Amino acid sequence: MTAVDTVIRHSLHSEVPLINQVSEYIIHSGGKRLRPALVLLSANLFQGVQATHHQLAAIVEFIHTATLLHDDVVDESDLRRGKSTANHVFGNAASVLVGDFLYSRAFQMMVTLQNMRVMEILAEATNTISEGEVLQLLNVRKVDVTEEAYLKVIHFKTAKLFEAATRLGAVMSQANPQQEQGLAAYGMHLGTAFQLIDDVLDLSGDPAQIGKKLGNDLAEGKPTLPLLYAIQHGSQSEAALIKEAITQGDLAQLDAVLSALASTGALEYVRNVARGEAMKACEAIASFAQHPHHQALVDLADFAVTRQY
Repeated sequence: MTAVDTVIRHSLHSEVPLINQVSEYIIHSGGKRLRPALVLLSANLFQGVQATHHQLAAIVEFIHTATLLHDDVVDESDLRRGKSTANHVFGNAASVLVGDFLYSRAFQMMVTLQNMRVMEILAEATNTISEGEVLQLLNVRKVDVTEEAYLKVIHFKTAKLFEAATRLGAVMSQANPQQEQGLAAYGMHLGTAFQLIDDVLDLSGDPAQIGKKLGNDLAEGKPTLPLLYAIQHGSQSEAALIKEAITQGDLAQLDAVLSALASTGALEYVRNVARGEAMKACEAIASFAQHPHHQALVDLADFAVTRQY
């Protein structure tokens, strides 16, 4: 990861000072670096990490960072990872344009690898992520979203880049099709579990640990799975309360919403769905069980569902 950070710092450079400012601010703002780590972990299941894997890991992090910059503008967020968002510090225009720079720089870096399969995977991933963003936008303040429809948003918006990261590690290591597909499935299920726990922590976490205000998604009118489950399984009054909170984006009734989530067991239900996804992730890489690096991926799946931040 130290080598990946070196590639990131070198590749961020631009002759435009504002691009350097915003890029440095967001890249070094305390992210978990899970997606680039997945590239390296999957490569370690084969002949090990090479310089091309460092490049790929940096590309994946740039794509992820670009989505964060654009997300925060769309959501009008002012806090991420306990720090002011880039759009709050530098303005919406700078954030959108620097996000575009990071996307285009990522594709410049892809071209230098001269691997059409890599280009295909990342082109598909970025397109799918964009579709997921639009699907999420269409769902804002809607209270009749099905669990299936919500999981589709997660698969597109979040899990797709996890899937691409693990697939890329395999592809650049000349994995066979079965190995590649197993790692891709691991990434998809891991990313789904990760996002589901994010949804739980948004409504139950420690703001100091999660780096944002409690109920942030609710304030933005996002119908996350805990809320949707409580609407379906709560009393008529509880369902009405949650529906109003989503449509109004109102945190005034947050305590009452949290009580409804507790009485319906919504948070525990979503945790169980996430645990199921983590289990599927581990099952997808069972063929690597004898490999010494296999345990690291199993541990990461466990972290995804037990973390508090």
